[in-house]
Amino acid sequence: MTDTVRIAVVDDHPMFRSGVVATLASEPTFEIVAEGSTAGEAISIADRLMPDILLLDISLPGCGLAAARKIAAATPIVKVVMLTASESEEHVMAALEAGARGYMLKGIGSADLVRTMKDIIYGETYVTPSLAARLLRQARQPAPALRSAQAAHLTAREEQILDQVANGSTNKEIANRLKISEKTVKHYMTNIMEKLQVRNRVEAALKMQSERERRTPPAPSDRTPTRADGTHR
Repeated sequence: MTDTVRIAVVDDHPMFRSGVVATLASEPTFEIVAEGSTAGEAISIADRLMPDILLLDISLPGCGLAAARKIAAATPIVKVVMLTASESEEHVMAALEAGARGYMLKGIGSADLVRTMKDIIYGETYVTPSLAARLLRQARQPAPALRSAQAAHLTAREEQILDQVANGSTNKEIANRLKISEKTVKHYMTNIMEKLQVRNRVEAALKMQSERERRTPPAPSDRTPTRADGTHR
């Protein structure tokens, strides 16, 4: 990464916001172009300055999710990333549906925050792995808008990688497990998302889980069928 990444941080807790700004400003390729504390300020910053990434808290005065939707619609070039304390699955899905490119919890470490921001600027979509895994465990029905994983003709390696994503593994963990580079994993994920016609890794993993459940036959019943006269067959 050689070009400067312009970042805005909008959070209504000044001390937390200052810490995030200090962390990001210490990275040579990052430039903090604005700070704010309300949804209205987030929308204004996106419109006036068009930062590359806008970090946004969900619980902002004026509603962070509403701001994310407006920014995604009016200035889609701005990559909105939620940095919040909310672990609500509904908030995660609502944020992704609103156009957010990432969903991070406020407990994320400094090094992970910087690395994730770089991944997002390169086109990745990120959801804190524990939240992504929880969403996948709760998913029971395939999303109708998503293309079938079987129909997409994923290769054995792609299915292997997507299966690990569905289990909540990060790209780095997958790379270490499969003895390949993290960059190669990212390339695979880009290809997988293109094949499945989905927007992010969470939707791709949801589709994999739905496909897995579809292929699994129902457990046999323990009951022995009986005839109408009450005798066993």
